[in-house]
Amino acid sequence: MKTMTIKTVKFIGLGYLEPLIRLIAGEEVKKNAKEAFKKIMIPLLSVFFFILLWQSFSDYLNNVESEMKIEKALQDQGPEAAKKLEECIASGDISCRPNSLPSPLMVVGALGKLWDDHLLLSSKKADFIQQYAAVNEERLAKGETEIKYTGRPSFVDQIFTSLKTVFAGFLLSIIIAIPMGILLGLSETLRTSFNWIVQIFKPVSPVVWLLLVSMIVKTILANVDVEKSFVISFISVGLCSMWATLVNTSAGVSSVDKDYINVAKVLQLGTYQKIFKIILPSSFPMIFTGLRITLSVAWMVLIAIELLAQSPGLGSFVWEEFQNGSSDSNSKIIVAMFVIGLIGFMLDRIMMIFQKLLTFNN
Repeated sequence: MKTMTIKTVKFIGLGYLEPLIRLIAGEEVKKNAKEAFKKIMIPLLSVFFFILLWQSFSDYLNNVESEMKIEKALQDQGPEAAKKLEECIASGDISCRPNSLPSPLMVVGALGKLWDDHLLLSSKKADFIQQYAAVNEERLAKGETEIKYTGRPSFVDQIFTSLKTVFAGFLLSIIIAIPMGILLGLSETLRTSFNWIVQIFKPVSPVVWLLLVSMIVKTILANVDVEKSFVISFISVGLCSMWATLVNTSAGVSSVDKDYINVAKVLQLGTYQKIFKIILPSSFPMIFTGLRITLSVAWMVLIAIELLAQSPGLGSFVWEEFQNGSSDSNSKIIVAMFVIGLIGFMLDRIMMIFQKLLTFNN
């Protein structure tokens, strides 16, 4: 008995049931292994195949563009120039590299350059603040404006600028859409009367909203010292993205179970108590679905609005790199594309977590 292992002791007294239990345990292990393969290995394999396809397509496009450039050099400058260009492309020289779809390694390299650039610009900004700290204290004491750092923002700085803008626009859409949705949901007459406004303005392009908001803001804030590009951007984002929350809030409020409303009447709840204790909790699933859509739309239209308005942010960064046309501009644009997608995914996950915390199941 002393030499008996723990595994043997575990099955003492089971008798003829021991083989069956061992079989069941083995099946459970196999089942867990299959689930782990599905949840871990298959996503990893999909990433591998995506990178492989990306690399293959990048090589193909680079070869096509290289042949076109060599052919053009042969026609315009002769065989000698074409041969030199072919040798330059084969050597991997950046100056001769085809301006086509970058490879995964080039994108990773661009990401490293952007991070190094951020560290360099952050250091310059910190040195500037330290250098002018005493001067700014004196200017503030005299009632004068402080000297601000006006250097160009880094890629990371523009990410935070875009996040600040999208959250300001998202907050504006909440402030407008949820109260209006509650009013329209409570009254069928109002819902019918104002439905045409929703249906007309909901599909309006971000470009149109941007132009309209620009005209209004520049007139109203003509003599006000504020960052007008930020105000224009977040108002445009809010007006473009609020419609999903408005429609879902109205639909959620109008579809509250009539039994709940009857209970509120029996308990003689006031209007505000009925809204905040009965209607809103019952409508939260629909409202949060609208909020998730609104935040996703806000993030998408923000990039377009920043690109068009040339306001600081990721949209402006993408446009500047496209206009720049340097050897690594395309790689930086691909980095921005992945960052935009990842941030959009994270924002949606965050809203899903809040939805689960603040709503209840049927």
